[in-house]
Amino acid sequence: MSIRILYLGEIVGKAGVFAVKKQLPGLRERYRPDLVVASGNGVTGGSGIGKAHSVYLRKLGIDVVTTGEGAFYKKDIVEAFPAEPWMLRPANHPSGVPGRGFRVYKAGKGRVAVVQLLGQAGFNRVHLDNPFVVLDEVIQRLRGECDAVVVEFRAPTTAEKQSMFHHANGKVAAVIGSYARTLTADGAVSTLGTAYITDAGMTGASDSVRGFDPEPVIREYLTGIPSWDREGGSRPEVQGCLIDIEENGKATGLETLRIPCKELFHDGTGHSA
Repeated sequence: MSIRILYLGEIVGKAGVFAVKKQLPGLRERYRPDLVVASGNGVTGGSGIGKAHSVYLRKLGIDVVTTGEGAFYKKDIVEAFPAEPWMLRPANHPSGVPGRGFRVYKAGKGRVAVVQLLGQAGFNRVHLDNPFVVLDEVIQRLRGECDAVVVEFRAPTTAEKQSMFHHANGKVAAVIGSYARTLTADGAVSTLGTAYITDAGMTGASDSVRGFDPEPVIREYLTGIPSWDREGGSRPEVQGCLIDIEENGKATGLETLRIPCKELFHDGTGHSA
C-alpha cells in the first residue's frame, strides 16, 4: 500500500479559486492522488476564508482545507468549523476554540492524519500554544490511529519552519511549510523518511505581490501610507507539491508543481488576464 498526497499552495482570492476549478480535475486524473490538501487561509479577498468558500472548495474536489492566522477573520466561518470535517484550524489554539486542528482522513486504502500548526514568530494578533510541544502531544494521541502523519506548519520565518522540520524529522511523513506564498526550491526527503519543503507556494495570480495587485503595494512602499490591497488576477496558476508515502508511514518522494492556467481569467469587473 502506498499513499499519494497532493498539496495545493495557499489559494488566494478569485484567481486562486479559478485556478483550482480549472486545474484540479486534470491534476487528479494525471497524478491520481489519494488525498488533496490545500491551504485556504487567503481564499476570501486574500485574507481568511468565508463559509461559502469553505463549502465551494470542497465541491471542487479538495479533501482537506487548512487555514492559519486568518482562521477566524471572517465571522461566518466560526459556525462552519464544527460542522465541516474537511476544515482545519491550527491545533495549537486553546481548548474550547471551535473546530479541530488535526483529523484522520481516508486516503485510498490507508489513513492519513493531517495536522495544522501555526508558528510563534510574527503573529501579533494570535497567541497560541507552543507548536513544537503540541505536535509531540498530537503524535502521541494519533498513535495507532493512522498510517501516516502530514503536518502543515504555517510560519513567516524560514528558521522556525526549518526548526520544526528537524524537530519532526523521522516522527512524521511530511512537514509542509506555508505563509510566504512563494514556492521554494528546497523540497526533499530526509534519510529518516520525512518529506520537507519550506514553502509550497501559492495558487493564484502569479504576476502579483503575494496574490495582490502590485500597484497599491508599491505605492505603500513609496509613501509609507497604508493602502488597501486589491486581488491580483494576472496569470493564475497552481503551485504545490506531491508527496508519496509508503505503508510504513515514511515518505519516499516529494515533487513540486507549478502549473499555469491556459484559460483566460475574468475578475468580474470586466477585466481579464
